[in-house]
Amino acid sequence: MDARSWRLAAGRDVIASRKSRPSAGRSSVPVRGFPRALRLGRRSEYEAVYRGGQRRSSQQFIVFFRPNGGEHSRFGISVKKALGGAVVRNRIKRRIREILRLSQSEIPSGWDIVIHPRSTVARAEFASLQAELLRLLRSVVK
Repeated sequence: MDARSWRLAAGRDVIASRKSRPSAGRSSVPVRGFPRALRLGRRSEYEAVYRGGQRRSSQQFIVFFRPNGGEHSRFGISVKKALGGAVVRNRIKRRIREILRLSQSEIPSGWDIVIHPRSTVARAEFASLQAELLRLLRSVVK
């Protein structure tokens, strides 16, 4: 075995040993995530919300929604390219997903919801985004 292949093999061994290590110091408390079951994924699902749903808007968001007949609400986030480059758009989506993750208990269930952020979202404070989006989502039920 030459030196190069030994280094590659050693690198693989190190990586494998990191993966197989027990999780020392990690708590057993479940992490509240944003699983795929709570997301809209297909284009047809988005189109169904646009065609058969209603719309609410605010200074920072446009929210489209329609009942889905299920136990949980499902969410889609659509960020226009005009809002910025990929880094900016991905940051906006991460912030919205975090708001949804933190506020799962406050969000009405049984809806398909598509969120369109407006250009002011990129510069807004997280707390103001959270308050405004939750206000819009609560208005879905009314």
